[in-house]
Amino acid sequence: MRINWPTGVSAPPLACDDAHVWSVALDQPEERLRELTALLSDDERERAARFHFEHLRKRFLASHGALRCILANYTGMAPAQLRFSVGAFGKPALAEPASEVRFNLSHSEALALIAVTQNREVGVDVECLRPVRDVEQIAERNFSPREYAAFRLLNEKEKLLAFFNCWTRKEAYIKARGEGLSLPLEQFDVAFVPGEEARLLGTRGDVAEAARWSLTVLHPAKGYAAALAVEGQEVRLSCWQWR
Repeated sequence: MRINWPTGVSAPPLACDDAHVWSVALDQPEERLRELTALLSDDERERAARFHFEHLRKRFLASHGALRCILANYTGMAPAQLRFSVGAFGKPALAEPASEVRFNLSHSEALALIAVTQNREVGVDVECLRPVRDVEQIAERNFSPREYAAFRLLNEKEKLLAFFNCWTRKEAYIKARGEGLSLPLEQFDVAFVPGEEARLLGTRGDVAEAARWSLTVLHPAKGYAAALAVEGQEVRLSCWQWR
């Protein structure tokens, strides 16, 4: 089911069964980009300065500035005062203020998605649809045997979208788990073929794990594939375009 993405600058209160997702246009006007840059920490600005290409540097600044603005709405703290910590495998979290708010950021080309929940782990992934050289070989190396068998049955016109559908759903789950590449991509299965509802089908070594997560397709903009993974079931999803 497609969900509308109305324009918004704030959101209603975040309940424990809510998942809020914001889409952010990353090619911002220079004046607005300066405003967002001013909100960032020295570390974030130093990370941005390491980008070789100017458009990538600006998109990093825009995505992280927007993240601070969005999280400020949920925490009641000024954007520049937010402080972050990083987990053992690189997943960021709010360190100050102390909060039950969880978040995840993903960006591809000129679009970012920011997912926010309360007291539930969350992961989001977005990918710009584009030609992929050796898509069959990449799928064989990274998909589970069950996923690759389903992928091979698709016709050539279906394969590119199916590849990105599978990829974003797997990445969203990995990011929600917060374990990075220590969780091998081939160790779990997601549904992704045309006509199948997005869901986590199973994981190796833990038969109960799949039931712990909700997996949802997102449609933030034409030409992008995206997915959201949230801990728990019966999640109420709301989406906005951030301004």
